[in-house]
Formats: sequence, C-alpha cells, structure tokens
Amino acid sequence: MPLSPVEFVRSAEALGRIYSPQEARAYTRWLATHHYENFHVVSWLLPKRLHQDFYNVYAYCRWADDLGDETGDRAESLRLLGWWRDELDAMYQGRAGHPVFVALADTVRKHSIPRQPFADLIEAFVADQTVTRYRDWEELLGYCRYSANPVGRLVLYLCGYPDAERQRLSDATCTALQLANFWQDVTVDLRKDRIYLPLEVMERHGYTAEELQARRFRPAFREAMREAVEKARGLFLEGLPLARMVDRRLAIDIDLFSRGGLRVLSKIERQGFDVLAARPAISKTERVRLLLGSLARAAFSRAA
Repeated sequence: MPLSPVEFVRSAEALGRIYSPQEARAYTRWLATHHYENFHVVSWLLPKRLHQDFYNVYAYCRWADDLGDETGDRAESLRLLGWWRDELDAMYQGRAGHPVFVALADTVRKHSIPRQPFADLIEAFVADQTVTRYRDWEELLGYCRYSANPVGRLVLYLCGYPDAERQRLSDATCTALQLANFWQDVTVDLRKDRIYLPLEVMERHGYTAEELQARRFRPAFREAMREAVEKARGLFLEGLPLARMVDRRLAIDIDLFSRGGLRVLSKIERQGFDVLAARPAISKTERVRLLLGSLARAAFSRAA
C-alpha cells in the first residue's frame, strides 16, 4: 500500500526514489480515491479526460494539508511546508522529483496553470500554524484568499476558464463556502483554539472571545453571528452568476455547492444563530433535494 504524506517524508527510501510518470500518476490517483474526502475530488459529472488532472491537483493539496496538520509538531510542520514550497519551485523550473510533482507537471503544462494558486495554498497552511485569531473582516477575508480561493481558480484552469471575471466570481463563492464552514464549525474550531469570527465583530456587538471559549450563548453572540451569516450569504449571491458562465457539468457542481452553503446559513438562522448548542448539518435527504434542484436549474438554463 502506498505511503501517506507523513509516512512518506519519514521514509528515506521513498524520498530517494526516482518515480516514472506512470508511478506518479498511480500514486496521486491512490491518494485521491483512498481518503474520507474522496467523494469531493472527482464529481461524477466531471469528464473522464480530467479525472487524472484532478487527482494530481488534489494530491498536491492533500500533501500540503497533511504536512500542516498531521505531524503533531508546529516547527516540523513549518519546516516541511517550506520544503514543499521548494519542491513546487523545482517543478516550475523543470526539475520535478517528488511523485506528486512528477504527475502535476503534466497537468500544469496542459492547462497553463501559474504557480500562484499552488503557492497561495501553502501560505494558508503556514498561517494555520501561526494564526488562531482574526482582528476584522479584512484579515479573515485575506486568509480566505489564500486558503479557499486558489481551489476554485485551479478548478477553473482545469476546465479551461482562465479569465479574470470568472475567477472573481469563483473567489466570492469559495470565500463564502469557507465562511459557511467556519460558522458551522465554531465549536469544532474552538477545540483547536481557533476563532474565525472576527474579534472586532464580536466586540462591536458586546461579546468577547473569552465568552466564546466558555461556549456562552447570549443575544450579543446572536447578533455577531447574524452579521457573519449575512456576510457569507452576500458572497454566495455575488458568486452565483458563475454557474451561468461555465459548461453544464461544472455549472451543476457550482450551483450545488453554493445552494448547500446557503442551506447551512439558513439552518443557522433557524436555530436562532446558536451554533454553540448544536452544529447545523445538512441531511442526506436534503443533499438529494439540493442535487435535484441543481440538475433542474441546469436543464432549464440549457433549454432557455
């Protein structure tokens, strides 16, 4: 069985090997199809010709994520993320050696993908090691620019949409998805000593980070969460036109993710913004309904 990223970096044999393109592609495919998140990696709507490219991009992201979160040592994570950045640079200089980069190099060449989205993701994982609080919306949205937006841009490059306008709309959608996830997982992040609700927002509504750490729900927290939900909803609505500017298969995915994020926000509202007592979640039945709705909208748009 292939090694996980952390096992890999601890194996001198694995690091010292020379990997053929075939071996490299097999490794990225294994990573993408043997992980609890693999159902997100390649949508059943995605053309088969793009599957391997998505595996390659996913493997890059998975490695960066694991180097940041799975070593158990902040200093070691930062060292390894620096090494991963060097490997990225080597690939763009034509010297790919790591199997992920051997596979990814072909994807980058075929789709003319610039270095920046890949580098931005590393910056986000570095921030995860060093930053646990965000002062205001500007700081938090700046983090999303590195952690969420590059993913959408990479998808657009893979699907043949490198233009600035689609990327702008994608940025709005990806940031909104990240924010919706933050508001859904406030208590999950607290267990990691991370607070994504901006401190200035809480302070303006008369709530403190200390109260949040104590899981104390009161009207001040409700109003801070109301503002946070509206911020995310506005970004979702800003990004929705993107689904009308791409091919039908990608449009369904974009619409589905956006409607799912909006549903999470609605659930937060329906429980009175008290995400401290219960984590809002979308049921399997609701997921099916969302998918059917996205399919119907895509069919209607195509007919029109």
